[in-house]
Amino acid sequence: MDFIASLTAIVGARNVVSTPEDMAQFMTDVRRTYQGHARCVVLPGSTQEVSDVVKLCDRHQIPITPIGGNTGLVGGAIGLESPLGILLSLKRMNRVREISLVDDTITVDAGCVLQDVQQVAADADRLFPMSLSAEGSCQIGGNIATNSGGVQAIRYGVMRELVLGLEVVLPTGEILDGLLKLRKDNTGYDIRDLFIGSEGTLGIVTAAVLKLYPAPKSVVTAMLAVQSVDDALAVLTLMRGAFGERVTSFECTHADYMDVVLENVHNTRAPFETRAEWYLLVEVMDSNPDADLADIMETTLEKAFEQEKLTDAVIAQNQAQADAFWHLRHGVSEAIRHAGPNMSHDSSVPLDRQGVFAERARQDIGARFPECKVLCVAHLGDGNMHIVVLFKPGRFETPADYKAASAEIDEIIDAIVVDLAGSITAEHGIGLSYRGRLAKTSDPVEIRLMKGIKSVFDPKNIMNPGKLFLD
Repeated sequence: MDFIASLTAIVGARNVVSTPEDMAQFMTDVRRTYQGHARCVVLPGSTQEVSDVVKLCDRHQIPITPIGGNTGLVGGAIGLESPLGILLSLKRMNRVREISLVDDTITVDAGCVLQDVQQVAADADRLFPMSLSAEGSCQIGGNIATNSGGVQAIRYGVMRELVLGLEVVLPTGEILDGLLKLRKDNTGYDIRDLFIGSEGTLGIVTAAVLKLYPAPKSVVTAMLAVQSVDDALAVLTLMRGAFGERVTSFECTHADYMDVVLENVHNTRAPFETRAEWYLLVEVMDSNPDADLADIMETTLEKAFEQEKLTDAVIAQNQAQADAFWHLRHGVSEAIRHAGPNMSHDSSVPLDRQGVFAERARQDIGARFPECKVLCVAHLGDGNMHIVVLFKPGRFETPADYKAASAEIDEIIDAIVVDLAGSITAEHGIGLSYRGRLAKTSDPVEIRLMKGIKSVFDPKNIMNPGKLFLD
């Protein structure tokens, strides 16, 4: 009670949530895989309040689990029952501190919702290009902590490429003020990069300087049908040759997954009269309003047809049609929530091995579980393919049965990923879900170095304990 009273003195009584009813919204992950635990949820309103809360926890050795929009997919923001700590939400810290059109930067609190940052940038005739299906609720701090990817990474890179500077509260409560707008800074080790993708295990990101880009003034969106991943990659080569860096999104969905979307997501319709084997969603952008993207797209698609790499194609004629294409792509997450028990995986392999990865995953998993559907959806241009294994409702009698099947599928996929020199997680992170898989598939030297970094930053292990590592 003395600890709770001290927290209340720092952030105010209304910003310390301690009843089970009020904490419930913070305790369950978006997939409802984990049920969290905490003494309370603390909602500071400033970096100084975050610092004071962390100093208090440091003195009492109380663990802290930072929580953003709670949209993570691997349990990284779940509070553990032992050791029992607090959840720290930055949702009150949602201020845009500065926007600089000369520097093309925006400085924001970590609690800002991604979609709001996109809108502020758009209002200033700029683009903040991080874009993902949870953008209406995920927060910038969480995007940084997990090094989010998204649908425009092929052009602009993942979150790491979009961050210039960070303000971080360290496990001691010290404030590291690194809110620099510099694009060139060669002063020793890049401490900033350690926090990006660290999942809150090294400190709490409270603010960031983010890169902005010229707002797109010309956009062309197309849905294409291809027979294989290799054909899709051949189309990507043609697109890059025609548009260069203007290829902004290149998303690929297998027919079986598209069927699940059409069956389970409202306001969807098939883009072609004939079912395709793979569906490609391609978007190209230019900051020049007079850029003739549509004509170039038509010429490029003609070449693809001549080379027999395409079986069908539709270029969006208006924004409504483009939105309909994107609704199909973003519907994959909603679709599987209604379709049945499933296991979702987030892997990346080199582009020239994407086709092999998809085929081997479908064959090897199908051989072990012939009753399942192996669904594939990919940010194909950057090598990130999500394998989702879907079972019929009622397939598993107990949670233990589900976990046993999931573990087998993990092993099958990880063996293929390692063989193809890939990564078991491209954009979701490690959290709780992937700890064992990380330990099995990573170089022991790399694990030792990461644990060493953790011990230097957080010797008392109060920052998001139990995440990343099994021990």
